[in-house]
Amino acid sequence: MQYSFKRKETKYRITESQAATLERLLVQQMIVDRGKPYYIQSVYFDTAGWDVIQESIEKPLYKEKLRLRFYGKNRDGAQGFLELKKKFDGMVYKRRIALPLHELTSNSIREIVAADPTQIGRELDFYLQRHTVSEKIHISYQRTAYITDASSRLRVTLDRDVQYRLDDLGGQSPHGGQPILAPNQVLLEIKTTEAIPLWLSAALCELQIFPVSFSKVGTCYTDHVFRQLEQKGATKSA
Repeated sequence: MQYSFKRKETKYRITESQAATLERLLVQQMIVDRGKPYYIQSVYFDTAGWDVIQESIEKPLYKEKLRLRFYGKNRDGAQGFLELKKKFDGMVYKRRIALPLHELTSNSIREIVAADPTQIGRELDFYLQRHTVSEKIHISYQRTAYITDASSRLRVTLDRDVQYRLDDLGGQSPHGGQPILAPNQVLLEIKTTEAIPLWLSAALCELQIFPVSFSKVGTCYTDHVFRQLEQKGATKSA
């Protein structure tokens, strides 16, 4: 299991039709990670005033965010990961530690991180000492991932049914969220430590798939949470 990543991540919002055509090519060139689509749930941390997300959407040269991620629709018995995701000058760095979710019933994340003796544990502890954050947004989706080999130097993912919610942040129920993407949209990501191969670049060009600046949690905030906050403020002042 890899706990530290450094790679370039490029995102594209595409249609289901484009996704279907692209996947017919991907299965010829790559293998399906885990052998099938899988479910991802992530809980993002922020301050009471949403400072982390607000700073991120301003597109600074350096930004970082903390999230708790686990795989599958049922949290019970699942293996979680506490991740610090950083982005500097277009390059993404991810640092994470394994976090058995049953431990969270008796220990806080701060206690668990403080007790972790590893370098990554110290980095997470330093982040939590500098930022007063708590769980704010739950985001879930179904992912199909394609890889070239076990090293995952090239990883292509397609995320469908991307949803968010601001309650039930423990992830006991994966359903009940609101959509982030428009109907019939799929989020495509190409993650690589090298240049995108020519066969994939040619496919993107032929399908007229172009990169976009997109963040699930950032879009969730700007398109949904911020509007709700504005509406509540207008109601109070009325």
